[in-house]
Amino acid sequence: MSRQSLHSVLIYSLLVTAVVFGMGDARSANKKKSAEDPVKTIDLWTHSAVNATEYAVLKISAARFNAGRHGYRVEVWPSPFRGYDDQINKAAASASLPCLLEADGPYLYTLAWRGYLQPIEQWLPKSLLDDVLPSILAQGRYGGRLYSLGQFDSGLALWGNRRLLGKAGVRIPTLDAPWTLMEFEQVLDTLGKLPGVVAAIEMGTNASSGEFYSYAFSPILQGFGGDLIERGHYRSAKDMLDGSQSVQAMTHFQQWFKKGWAKQDLVLTELNGQRKVVLNRIDKPDSDYFASGKTALSWLGHWRYRQYSRELGNDLMLLPMPNFGRGSKTGMGSWSVAISSTCSKPEAAAAFLRFLMSEREILRMTDANGAIPARRSVLAKSPLYGERGPLKLYIQQLAAGSAVPRPPTPAYSVISKAFANAAVAIIAGADVQTELSNAAVLIDRDIAENRGYSEY
Repeated sequence: MSRQSLHSVLIYSLLVTAVVFGMGDARSANKKKSAEDPVKTIDLWTHSAVNATEYAVLKISAARFNAGRHGYRVEVWPSPFRGYDDQINKAAASASLPCLLEADGPYLYTLAWRGYLQPIEQWLPKSLLDDVLPSILAQGRYGGRLYSLGQFDSGLALWGNRRLLGKAGVRIPTLDAPWTLMEFEQVLDTLGKLPGVVAAIEMGTNASSGEFYSYAFSPILQGFGGDLIERGHYRSAKDMLDGSQSVQAMTHFQQWFKKGWAKQDLVLTELNGQRKVVLNRIDKPDSDYFASGKTALSWLGHWRYRQYSRELGNDLMLLPMPNFGRGSKTGMGSWSVAISSTCSKPEAAAAFLRFLMSEREILRMTDANGAIPARRSVLAKSPLYGERGPLKLYIQQLAAGSAVPRPPTPAYSVISKAFANAAVAIIAGADVQTELSNAAVLIDRDIAENRGYSEY
């Protein structure tokens, strides 16, 4: 390394250190100021990075809220580290959670089970809850109590390139007549033969989040009649995650990659005797084949709308999920806001949560991120989800009962990681039955070690 390069690295390292410690100092200074200042500060931790759209929208919401309130103010903090979930878990264990925090399905239920969150129904008017989408309420409930609310739900369907689908002469599916398994695989085979494409479908296998695999690919299990865990008591994954229907589902899934219909980007290797899956993407790891016109379909969600519409324009289509035999299945749920049990000002925290759940603030957020508005009254006002909105199919899938909530159990964090690891290995060519059985064993072991996740 040259002296100039070394100098640049040292400067960059010092800047990163300054940012990390600076944020820590800022939080400490903020707490000190709160003790001296009659204006009380309520912190909200968000999973978003400082340059993320959702963080920018939340900052504006906080500023609008603070301008009209006296006695307390809300401070929104970005995630300073890649491991937001680890940050939350460490703060919870040391009783240092902020009053408000964002939580996703994998950790909301564990936090509630351990007593780190407090129920919020008492601070929310019935008129608000009656207007909130059932899927939002479902993801925020644990043990019969409501612990969180989110401004938006997620949408998962198939993105299609109108030009390429027309060129291939395939039938355009509808919600009433989605592609069947056989038809879907025939479509993939036809699309994969088009000149200029690298594959028929973009599956998002370069995703940096392991949760994506559980969110996006567990609907395939459910479409075949399988699932991540039995849903009666959430006590075992054996014979469900590794049962015949789930194995059949993931065998078909694996074939999409083996036949080249989906791009094979993951490769199994060995490093020091340990099996390792590595990304083998030809172009940039964060690139998207669909956005660049190299695939005709994409198995990604609402968060791609802005990019896809910008790149494809009128060629962009939103298509329903296929019916693999048990009806069309899709994912649901997203980030939501909860109040910690250690919050000394829960009424004030709830006031900001109510503000975030107002029609105006939900519309601002969902116009920015493309997600499904969390309230019925906002849907009609949304340019994306109204009567002629380009994303209204997501709402239609929810209304049709196609969306399956992620299992509402404290074991879900282990379920998600185990299935994600199995899915990655299966994509890379590992034996389907072995991977799913190993995942089921890990999940059942965790449940047994926690005595079935009974009362904490």
